[in-house]
Amino acid sequence: MQHAGTEIVSAVSPIIERWRHEEGPLLPILNGIQREFGYVPREALPLIADALNLSRAEVYGVVSFYHDYRENPPGRHVLKLCRAEACQSMGGDLVAERLQNLLGVKFGETAGDGSVTLEAVYCLGLCACAPSAMLDGEVIGRLDGEKAEEIVREVRA
Repeated sequence: MQHAGTEIVSAVSPIIERWRHEEGPLLPILNGIQREFGYVPREALPLIADALNLSRAEVYGVVSFYHDYRENPPGRHVLKLCRAEACQSMGGDLVAERLQNLLGVKFGETAGDGSVTLEAVYCLGLCACAPSAMLDGEVIGRLDGEKAEEIVREVRA
């Protein structure tokens, strides 16, 4: 869902105000904005920078450094696929290739129909159940071709 500039300002301002006087306010502000919008709109960066007396580059540097912050609206579903060594060693590369082909997107992309965003993550803590993924916050272990097809059916429904 796209938001107009004035809507962003009116939604972001109370979040900034809530956290700006706390110690280390930048991450809580970014977290609040991401919860509100599903991403951190670029239009919010100067507002945050001004409120915290930071440069826009400093705020953008934090947003771009942490993988959980999105710069664009996500799809209706978010699929995070573990790319760490344990999952790779258990066939994660083949599953990743299959999912990318079935979904028609690469890592970091959202499907053209807005159904799903595919993200690479580096450990979900399910190493014993590798390869693993997380779909809309729900973990999936022992991911294989059949489970990949189930995921695709679910996000396309």
